[in-house]
Amino acid sequence: MIEQTSFPIFDLLIWAGAAISLVGLLGLVWCIIRVTRAKRAKLDDEAMRAVLKSVVPMNLGALFVSAFGLMLVMLGIFLG
Repeated sequence: MIEQTSFPIFDLLIWAGAAISLVGLLGLVWCIIRVTRAKRAKLDDEAMRAVLKSVVPMNLGALFVSAFGLMLVMLGIFLG
């Protein structure tokens, strides 16, 4: 019987990807909380635009980080 061994580097790739994806997810949650607080504060139009304008780059960055982490997980699974 042939025993398949997994290299620790691929396991490390999976766990690192999961951690990176979790960081991206936390960034997305932060964006949701920030916008929800702004909506509850009933800001005027100009102030709301300023808040949304500051949240959009963080939102896009968090999405990128999360997607990159998921790509690392998939790469570790395929190679392992």
